[in-house]
Amino acid sequence: PLVLDNLMCRTFLSVGYDGKLYDCDFNQALDLALENDKGNYLTIDKLDPKNLEGKEILIDEHCLSCAAGAGSSCQGVLADGGDESTDSCCDDKKEVVKDYYGKVLKNTKDLKTNACCSSEDIPAEHKKILNKIKPEILSKFYGCGSPLPPSLADQVVLDLGCGSGRDVYLASYLVGQEGFVIGVDMTEQQLTIASKHKKAQMRSFGFSKVNVDFKKGYIEDLKNIGIEDNSVDIVISNCVINLSLDKEAVFKEIFRVLKPGGELYFADVFADRRIPDKIKDDPTLYGECLGGALYLEDFKRMLKKIGCLDYRIVSSSRILPSSADIEKKIGEIKFCSITIRAFKLDDLEDICEDYGQVATYLGTILGHPSKFMLDDHHMFITDKPMLVCGNTASMLSQTRYGRHFKITGNRSIHYGSFKCESPSSQDQDRSSFGGGCC
Repeated sequence: PLVLDNLMCRTFLSVGYDGKLYDCDFNQALDLALENDKGNYLTIDKLDPKNLEGKEILIDEHCLSCAAGAGSSCQGVLADGGDESTDSCCDDKKEVVKDYYGKVLKNTKDLKTNACCSSEDIPAEHKKILNKIKPEILSKFYGCGSPLPPSLADQVVLDLGCGSGRDVYLASYLVGQEGFVIGVDMTEQQLTIASKHKKAQMRSFGFSKVNVDFKKGYIEDLKNIGIEDNSVDIVISNCVINLSLDKEAVFKEIFRVLKPGGELYFADVFADRRIPDKIKDDPTLYGECLGGALYLEDFKRMLKKIGCLDYRIVSSSRILPSSADIEKKIGEIKFCSITIRAFKLDDLEDICEDYGQVATYLGTILGHPSKFMLDDHHMFITDKPMLVCGNTASMLSQTRYGRHFKITGNRSIHYGSFKCESPSSQDQDRSSFGGGCC
């Protein structure tokens, strides 16, 4: 199956010195030229693509050797990849993902599980914006939920794995004319859909200029597509990082491009253990976001390694197998859809520490007049003082949320560790999906 989509005869034409058309170089060498219904040779000077669509490919014994190996003309690869290098295997997995999201899935109904769903409901104000977005963009988008943080006005937002651009355009409306949103994806088919609607979406939003851009590239190497250091306010991602084969590289790139005080806010699939190879290598389970799910403890270690010592779980929900076949394949592994936020801050500590600091929410975040939820165990009620740890105080005062909070106290006096526990960690069935420090 890995060979078939890349066969030269299915995607290219060869042309002889006399202008005759051939399905491939080998057919040209054997003078197996293409003919029309009347038996006349097809030539380059009268080429009409419509006459070639669905036309039977001329095959013979030589095709068996072409399809079986990694020939230079057929662009094929050995399906089992037995002696290939790690880089080659990674490239093959990327191609599987590209094909799955570019060719296999035709719309959201083709997803076989709900793994690609954010655990958060779409806010009512976001639903109103989605009504302004072109139906093709919505139907070709394979994430769900709405993993977008509040207070986006005038911000620069980067969407990793933007697909057909639904979240890019949603964020585009929220950042407004003075903000900007960049979408990155490796799938040509998805980006084509996202890009072709740019001007129409700006008109729909009532904007006088385009405030979005789409770039083709890999989320493991944002520098290669021109995303500079400290240039982005917020990085979002909707169930895409699990598809990466080098997740540590992804998080390194995220914290490279984020400005100091910037926020990573993403929804993805996590597992209560490391995923075995037999599940990683299953194309459907990988494409459905289960095969590449990250073990939460390894996620913690990755962030710590790159200097982020605390992250917060905003919401979490169990992913249940949608069929007996998938249930049999995954066995006892528990999967969870989790929305996480983390900040690029230098003074975070690896556990919550008590400095006697108090945070009071001013009720000024648009759409959140009475309360603001930082994570699954920090709900701030407007004008109600709340004792917080040093890390939480930094997240609320040294980021774009700073103008919406009054923080009393500093770190001059230490009172020991801060007793703060996530509800997630109290749920024994979900004990492996607890929060960061708090």
